[in-house]
Amino acid sequence: MQLNPFRHKNKEKSEEELLADYLANKDMNVLGELYKRYMHLVYGVCLKYFKEREKSQDAVIQIFEKLIIEIEKHEIRNFKSWLYVVAKNHCLMELRKTKAGKIISIADENEMAAFMENESELHPIDREADEIDEQALSDCIERLKNEQKSCIRLFYYENKSYREICTALKLEEKKVKSFIQNGKRNLKICLESKNA
Repeated sequence: MQLNPFRHKNKEKSEEELLADYLANKDMNVLGELYKRYMHLVYGVCLKYFKEREKSQDAVIQIFEKLIIEIEKHEIRNFKSWLYVVAKNHCLMELRKTKAGKIISIADENEMAAFMENESELHPIDREADEIDEQALSDCIERLKNEQKSCIRLFYYENKSYREICTALKLEEKKVKSFIQNGKRNLKICLESKNA
């Protein structure tokens, strides 16, 4: 049996190098090596949401298949945090199928950079619907400035991407990101004052 001479080289490459290599050459071995580094963390995310080993193992495979499509659509600055978002979104979309009518949020990749090292306290809007006071959240959203309110609703409640929000509201991407970030900060302050 002949060994792949590139396999050993891949193990020495950084995350950024592997990602660039895959995007340039579309070599599935390279993507596989990159994914393998975080597979146990993806499994942990799936287990957290599904609470079933078998379903979580299946999801790990499905998420890898999804990567092949999703990786082309995004400019990825931090693969690990981006992968967390893909994994979380996959789990939430699967759960949504069984929990019709519930609000389930999609996380912002910029805020998830540290998650896989150490899961930090999530912003209230990043929690599952049964963990938040929806009436308080709804009241606080109503108090936001119009642009923040529109961006938050499209991003969290309609699962629109930044680009889709830009198109819908005729805004620059920088502005959309800023409205979402500031909107979330204002929501947190509002929710904390309600709970005080």
